[in-house]
Amino acid sequence: MGGAPGVPPADVAAGLARFNEAPFATAEAALLECCGSLRWAHRMAAHRPFPDLASLLAASDEAGYDLAPRDIAEALAAEPAPCLHHDAPRAAHLALQAAHAAYESRFGHSFVICLDALPPSQHVDQVLAGIRVRLAHEVDEERAVTADELRRLARSRLVELVTEDW
Repeated sequence: MGGAPGVPPADVAAGLARFNEAPFATAEAALLECCGSLRWAHRMAAHRPFPDLASLLAASDEAGYDLAPRDIAEALAAEPAPCLHHDAPRAAHLALQAAHAAYESRFGHSFVICLDALPPSQHVDQVLAGIRVRLAHEVDEERAVTADELRRLARSRLVELVTEDW
Protein backbone atom coordinates (compact mmCIF):
# COMPACT_ATOMS: atom_id res chain seq x y z
CA MET A 1 0.00 0.00 0.00
CA GLY A 2 1.28 3.47 -0.84
CA GLY A 3 1.62 5.44 2.35
CA ALA A 4 1.70 9.04 3.29
CA PRO A 5 5.04 10.47 4.45
CA GLY A 6 5.30 10.25 8.23
CA VAL A 7 2.00 8.39 8.64
CA PRO A 8 2.00 4.73 9.66
CA PRO A 9 0.52 2.55 6.89
CA ALA A 10 -2.04 1.15 9.34
CA ASP A 11 -3.39 4.68 9.94
CA VAL A 12 -3.72 5.25 6.19
CA ALA A 13 -5.45 1.88 5.76
CA ALA A 14 -7.89 2.60 8.59
CA GLY A 15 -8.65 6.09 7.30
CA LEU A 16 -9.11 4.85 3.74
CA ALA A 17 -11.48 2.14 5.01
CA ARG A 18 -13.56 4.78 6.85
CA PHE A 19 -13.62 6.91 3.70
CA ASN A 20 -14.61 3.96 1.50
CA GLU A 21 -17.39 2.92 3.89
CA ALA A 22 -18.83 6.38 4.50
CA PRO A 23 -22.26 7.17 3.08
CA PHE A 24 -22.07 8.75 -0.37
CA ALA A 25 -23.22 12.20 0.80
CA THR A 26 -20.70 12.20 3.66
CA ALA A 27 -17.84 11.21 1.37
CA GLU A 28 -18.87 13.76 -1.24
CA ALA A 29 -19.00 16.54 1.37
CA ALA A 30 -15.54 15.57 2.65
CA LEU A 31 -14.23 15.50 -0.92
CA LEU A 32 -15.60 18.98 -1.59
CA GLU A 33 -13.24 20.17 1.15
CA CYS A 34 -10.37 18.70 -0.91
CA CYS A 35 -11.47 20.25 -4.21
CA GLY A 36 -14.42 22.59 -4.56
CA SER A 37 -15.63 21.10 -7.85
CA LEU A 38 -18.89 19.23 -7.35
CA ARG A 39 -18.18 17.20 -10.49
CA TRP A 40 -14.78 16.12 -9.11
CA ALA A 41 -16.19 15.29 -5.66
CA HIS A 42 -19.12 13.35 -7.13
CA ARG A 43 -16.86 11.37 -9.43
CA MET A 44 -14.44 10.53 -6.63
CA ALA A 45 -17.22 9.46 -4.24
CA ALA A 46 -18.82 7.31 -6.95
CA HIS A 47 -15.56 5.49 -7.71
CA ARG A 48 -15.11 4.17 -4.19
CA PRO A 49 -13.87 1.85 -2.83
CA PHE A 50 -10.22 2.59 -3.44
CA PRO A 51 -7.87 -0.29 -2.60
CA ASP A 52 -5.01 1.94 -1.44
CA LEU A 53 -3.80 5.51 -1.19
CA ALA A 54 -1.95 5.35 -4.50
CA SER A 55 -5.20 4.40 -6.27
CA LEU A 56 -7.08 7.20 -4.55
CA LEU A 57 -4.45 9.75 -5.58
CA ALA A 58 -4.32 8.44 -9.16
CA ALA A 59 -8.11 8.71 -9.41
CA SER A 60 -7.89 12.26 -8.04
CA ASP A 61 -5.37 13.22 -10.71
CA GLU A 62 -7.47 11.66 -13.47
CA ALA A 63 -10.62 13.40 -12.27
CA GLY A 64 -8.67 16.67 -12.01
CA TYR A 65 -7.38 16.42 -15.57
CA ASP A 66 -10.95 15.89 -16.77
CA LEU A 67 -12.33 19.08 -15.23
CA ALA A 68 -13.92 21.51 -17.65
CA PRO A 69 -13.17 25.23 -17.32
CA ARG A 70 -16.45 25.78 -15.43
CA ASP A 71 -15.48 23.01 -12.95
CA ILE A 72 -12.10 24.66 -12.38
CA ALA A 73 -13.83 28.01 -11.88
CA GLU A 74 -16.14 26.38 -9.32
CA ALA A 75 -13.14 24.87 -7.49
CA LEU A 76 -11.30 28.19 -7.54
CA ALA A 77 -14.33 30.00 -6.11
CA ALA A 78 -14.22 27.63 -3.14
CA GLU A 79 -10.49 28.15 -2.51
CA PRO A 80 -9.43 30.47 0.28
CA ALA A 81 -6.59 32.78 -0.66
CA PRO A 82 -3.29 31.88 1.01
CA CYS A 83 -3.00 33.99 4.12
CA LEU A 84 -0.57 34.80 6.87
CA HIS A 85 -0.63 34.01 10.55
CA HIS A 86 -2.18 36.92 12.44
CA ASP A 87 1.17 37.55 14.18
CA ALA A 88 2.95 38.28 10.88
CA PRO A 89 4.15 41.86 10.42
CA ARG A 90 1.60 44.33 9.06
CA ALA A 91 3.88 45.02 6.08
CA ALA A 92 3.74 41.34 5.11
CA HIS A 93 -0.07 41.35 5.31
CA LEU A 94 -0.24 44.46 3.14
CA ALA A 95 2.22 43.06 0.59
CA LEU A 96 0.22 39.83 0.34
CA GLN A 97 -3.08 41.71 -0.01
CA ALA A 98 -1.64 43.87 -2.79
CA ALA A 99 -0.18 40.87 -4.60
CA HIS A 100 -3.49 39.00 -4.39
CA ALA A 101 -5.39 42.01 -5.68
CA ALA A 102 -3.03 42.34 -8.66
CA TYR A 103 -3.35 38.62 -9.42
CA GLU A 104 -7.15 38.59 -9.14
CA SER A 105 -7.37 41.69 -11.31
CA ARG A 106 -5.26 40.05 -14.01
CA PHE A 107 -6.72 36.53 -13.98
CA GLY A 108 -10.16 36.94 -12.40
CA HIS A 109 -9.75 34.38 -9.62
CA SER A 110 -7.89 33.70 -6.41
CA PHE A 111 -4.26 32.71 -6.48
CA VAL A 112 -3.73 29.07 -5.49
CA ILE A 113 -0.48 27.38 -4.63
CA CYS A 114 0.38 24.12 -2.89
CA LEU A 115 3.06 24.69 -0.26
CA ASP A 116 3.24 21.16 1.19
CA ALA A 117 6.93 20.64 0.54
CA LEU A 118 7.89 23.85 2.35
CA PRO A 119 8.16 24.70 6.04
CA PRO A 120 5.67 27.33 7.24
CA SER A 121 8.50 29.83 7.70
CA GLN A 122 8.89 29.94 3.90
CA HIS A 123 5.21 30.20 2.97
CA VAL A 124 5.00 33.99 2.76
CA ASP A 125 8.09 34.28 0.59
CA GLN A 126 6.93 31.46 -1.68
CA VAL A 127 3.44 32.89 -2.10
CA LEU A 128 4.76 36.36 -2.92
CA ALA A 129 7.39 34.96 -5.28
CA GLY A 130 4.81 32.68 -6.89
CA ILE A 131 2.42 35.55 -7.50
CA ARG A 132 5.20 37.70 -8.98
CA VAL A 133 6.28 34.93 -11.37
CA ARG A 134 2.76 33.93 -12.32
CA LEU A 135 1.60 37.51 -12.98
CA ALA A 136 3.93 37.41 -16.00
CA HIS A 137 2.16 34.35 -17.44
CA GLU A 138 -0.15 34.51 -20.39
CA VAL A 139 -3.75 33.63 -19.49
CA ASP A 140 -3.59 30.13 -21.02
CA GLU A 141 -0.28 29.35 -19.32
CA GLU A 142 -1.64 30.51 -15.95
CA ARG A 143 -4.81 28.47 -16.46
CA ALA A 144 -2.66 25.33 -16.82
CA VAL A 145 -0.50 26.20 -13.78
CA THR A 146 -3.59 26.93 -11.69
CA ALA A 147 -5.20 23.60 -12.66
CA ASP A 148 -1.98 21.81 -11.68
CA GLU A 149 -1.88 23.60 -8.31
CA LEU A 150 -5.53 22.61 -7.70
CA ARG A 151 -4.63 18.95 -8.40
CA ARG A 152 -1.66 19.17 -6.01
CA LEU A 153 -3.85 20.72 -3.31
CA ALA A 154 -6.49 18.02 -3.78
CA ARG A 155 -3.86 15.29 -3.43
CA SER A 156 -2.51 16.85 -0.25
CA ARG A 157 -5.97 17.25 1.24
CA LEU A 158 -6.89 13.66 0.33
CA VAL A 159 -3.87 12.41 2.28
CA GLU A 160 -5.05 14.50 5.23
CA LEU A 161 -8.59 13.17 4.79
CA VAL A 162 -7.61 9.53 5.02
CA THR A 163 -5.19 10.09 7.90
CA GLU A 164 -7.52 12.01 10.19
CA ASP A 165 -10.47 10.90 12.29
CA TRP A 166 -13.78 11.91 10.77
